[in-house]
Amino acid sequence: MINLGIGQPDFPIAQHILDAAERAVRDGPYGYSSAQGEFVLREAVSERYCNENYYVSPDNVVVFPGAKTGLLFAALSFGDSETQILYPDPGFPIYSSVARFSGAEPVAYPLDENSDFGLRADDVLSRITKKTRLLILNSPGNPTGGVTTIPELDLLVRGLLDYPDVFILSDEIYRQIYYGQDKPRSLLHYPEIRERLILIDGCSKTYAMTGWRLGFSVWPTSLINLVNRLCINSHSCVNNVAQAAGKAALTGPQDSVASMIRTFTRRKTILVEALNEIPGISALSPGGAFYVFPNITEIGITSLELQTELLNFAHVATIAGTSFGSAGEGFLRLSFATDQSRLEEACERISTYLNR
Repeated sequence: MINLGIGQPDFPIAQHILDAAERAVRDGPYGYSSAQGEFVLREAVSERYCNENYYVSPDNVVVFPGAKTGLLFAALSFGDSETQILYPDPGFPIYSSVARFSGAEPVAYPLDENSDFGLRADDVLSRITKKTRLLILNSPGNPTGGVTTIPELDLLVRGLLDYPDVFILSDEIYRQIYYGQDKPRSLLHYPEIRERLILIDGCSKTYAMTGWRLGFSVWPTSLINLVNRLCINSHSCVNNVAQAAGKAALTGPQDSVASMIRTFTRRKTILVEALNEIPGISALSPGGAFYVFPNITEIGITSLELQTELLNFAHVATIAGTSFGSAGEGFLRLSFATDQSRLEEACERISTYLNR
C-alpha cells in the first residue's frame, strides 16, 4: 500500500531541535509552565513576525498543544445558537466541526478551481449576515494547496471594514511552505483588522514536528484574558520539552526548512505532471502546502467511489474531495509528503488501474 492520504512531512527533525529537547529533558524545568506559553517561546514567535515587518508583542502570543486547539478556542469564543461562522469549502474538516460544536451555524463559502482555489473576496463578503461573528481563512490551503492572491486579500479587508463585528481567524499553518517567488501574505499585513484578527500557526508542518503537538497563535488584546482562561481550564499548559524544541526551531538555522521546500518542489512537479498524463484526470500545480487536488470528474464516478477503488485495487490511499466539504466532489486529495520513488509508483498504479 502506498499512502498518499496523510498530511505529515516525512523529513527528519533538525538536529538542533532535538538537542534542545534533550537538554530540556535533562535539565528541566519540570513543573507547570505559563498557561499562555513560556515567555521565551512567545518572544521567539514575536521575533519571527517582527523579522517580516509584522509587529507582534509576546503578550499577544498564545501557545497551544497543537494548532487545532486554537481553532477550537476561536470557535468557542464566538459560537452560540444565534451566530454563524464562515469557513472554506473544500477546507480542513475541523473548521465546520468546531463551529458546529460551539453551537454556531457553519456556513461554507466555496473555493473554485477556476480561481486556483484561492478565496474570492466578493463571494465571501456576500455571505456575511447580521449573525456572522467569525470568518475562517486558510492560505495556503488544505486540501487544495491554493493561495489567495494579494488583490483578493486587499479587497476582502476593505470589505470587512463594513462589518466591524466580524472577527477573522487566519489559519496560516502552511504559510512557510510555498512554491512561488514570494511568501503568501499574512493577514498581519493589515493593521486595520489587527484587533479583530486571530492568527493560527505552529511547528507541525514547517519543522516536521507533527507529533510534538506545538501550536502558536496571535490574538487581539481584547481576547487574551478569555483565551488564557480557556487554556487554564482545559490543558493547563504545554509541556516544557516541546516548548524548548519549538524555541530552537524558530530561532535556530532554517536550512532544514529550505531543504524540505526544495524537495517538495521536485515532488510536486513530478506528481502534477504524472497525474495530467492520466486520461480523465487534470491537476493544478499547488501554490503552497504539500497536496495536489486533481479534478477527476471525467472518470465518471464519485470521489468516494474512486478513493475506494484506488485503495482496494490499485493499493494507493487517497482522500475523496468530499471529505473536505461538498464542494470537493469531483476531486481527490493526494499528499506528496512521501519519497519520489513512491510517488512515481503510485501514479503508475493509478494509471494502470484506470486504463484497465
